[in-house]
Amino acid sequence: MTGAIRFLHAFAQAVAAMALYREGHPARERAIDAADNWLRRALEVEPRLQFTFLPDEVICGSEPLRELADWDWSRRLASAGIQRVEFDDAVTRDDLEDFLDEIAARLTLAAVHSSESRQMRPGSIRFGSVGLQGDEVLIDVPEQFDQLTLSGYSLTEEADTLRWLHDEVNDTRQLHLAEAETVVRSLSVAMHGDRNVLIPLLQLRQFDEYTTTHALNVSVLSMALTEFLQLPPRDVRTFGIAGLLHDIGKVSIPREILIKPGKLTPAEREIINTHTVEGARIIIETQDQLGLAAVVAYEHHIMIDGGGYPAMRYRRECHYASRIVHVCDVYDALRTKRPYRDAWEAERVLAYIAERAGSEFDAVIAESFVRMMRSLETRVTRVTEAGDVVGAET
Repeated sequence: MTGAIRFLHAFAQAVAAMALYREGHPARERAIDAADNWLRRALEVEPRLQFTFLPDEVICGSEPLRELADWDWSRRLASAGIQRVEFDDAVTRDDLEDFLDEIAARLTLAAVHSSESRQMRPGSIRFGSVGLQGDEVLIDVPEQFDQLTLSGYSLTEEADTLRWLHDEVNDTRQLHLAEAETVVRSLSVAMHGDRNVLIPLLQLRQFDEYTTTHALNVSVLSMALTEFLQLPPRDVRTFGIAGLLHDIGKVSIPREILIKPGKLTPAEREIINTHTVEGARIIIETQDQLGLAAVVAYEHHIMIDGGGYPAMRYRRECHYASRIVHVCDVYDALRTKRPYRDAWEAERVLAYIAERAGSEFDAVIAESFVRMMRSLETRVTRVTEAGDVVGAET
């Protein structure tokens, strides 16, 4: 990542120079040359560079650049509506100069008209911004940016990483936070990478993959709902990690029970129900930075009316994140075909959630979830690990 980081520093210096010096000035030309040089070096390693700028971090592809966690330019770019930038190896120095010129104009509030701007943009550089405003999803994506769509987006690496993480917990009792964070950041990028697909849910191929598939889907749904509720970006990712790890305790459940083709016996159900306490224990014992995830692992099957499990000696309110993950957990579970029942249709699940708002589910969260899913409609899509879109939720 060294080349990418050095390019971003040179990129920022060049943008500053573009704003300060007229065309042809030696300082301006030197800054462009330096940015172009570091871009060439970075593209030698990765022929297609993609950056995501968030208020408190920079992501290259799906990897966070921790060295740039407090980089002021990330906030400046994000606030100017520049949250996603992609370069391919066909980019020329002239392309880069035109791009830098437009970025400088945007940052100094002197941007050209959008239609003129789109004509000026080189095809080898694409950028756009995404965000939420109220209950309406707004995706400001320039025409050139349509090549950054989710169609063809592969969830293979995320699924493989999560399986590895589960195996590590099962074999060594070690929970690797960095890998969990990487998966969640990658899912977050996928959620905002297509104007038509906001919520990419992984399609179940075979039932013994259910734990992995379900964890990824609950993470995506939890992040989408947290954004819909207008919580801060840091909460979105934190709740996403909690959603990803909510069932981590199932690594300790015998496999024959997890994949049993029929209904569970009372004794087997009791064993399954231990996964909440076991999950919280695993997280607490292995990661002191995941206190919230441990709480969610423990609470995500507790109902608003006090039902569910584990049983509470004294009634209390569960954490807000637990209540978000709970509704997302139930939605994906009911939408998935199980050995003993068919998958429910999306509308049937939403009706069930609405009916049980205030008893099983937090009323406000349940109502918001139903409203979100109905308003997004075709933006909720099932995809395979290979990236094939297999259809919207119906």
